[in-house]
Amino acid sequence: MTPQTASLKCEDICRLAPVIPVLMVDRATDAAPLAQALIAGGLPALEVTLRTEAALDAIREMAAVSGSRVGAGTLLTPEDVLAAKEAGAQFGVSPGATDRLLDADEDADLPLLPGAATATEVMRLLARGYRVQKFFPAEIAGGAPALRAIGAPLPQVRFCPTGGISLQNARHYLALGNTLCVGGSWVAPMGLITTGDWDAIEALAHEASTLPGTA
Repeated sequence: MTPQTASLKCEDICRLAPVIPVLMVDRATDAAPLAQALIAGGLPALEVTLRTEAALDAIREMAAVSGSRVGAGTLLTPEDVLAAKEAGAQFGVSPGATDRLLDADEDADLPLLPGAATATEVMRLLARGYRVQKFFPAEIAGGAPALRAIGAPLPQVRFCPTGGISLQNARHYLALGNTLCVGGSWVAPMGLITTGDWDAIEALAHEASTLPGTA
């Protein structure tokens, strides 16, 4: 898969809803009902971070849920890419980008949202063909004002800012012309996942799904 094709596929995924939930799943048995609650609330694109032992099994379970578009987050190595693809991930997300990681994603035909935090990083990814990127860590890297500033000389790049995003500040990012969606964990807090409060998670997802997105 070429970077250009990967960016087009990632853009389609980012346009499904204004928020991509960033999920940490400790128990694979929680994966399917969690996905169902988020999708019912209007958030079909889901990022499962590879930070728990259950993450790959959770991706497998979520991939089988009707209407889901499941991605694997925190991809760091080529081995991560292959494991995510084998588990059924439809896209990948990384906090940064290395040539080895980009090569692996392209070889595996796994659309990738590569991370960038500075204009130089954005330019390097753009030079390779990635026009859709993850802005991370968004709040620490300067927040919406920084992303707006990056967009002035680089208007051809679109972003999914992630890192410190909340219901309150998501609106500032979504108001920017270079933001497709945001990534956030507030729609599925660990406490609600642990207790299996799927109704509460669905309500949070619905609230997030009504945030104003970009055209």
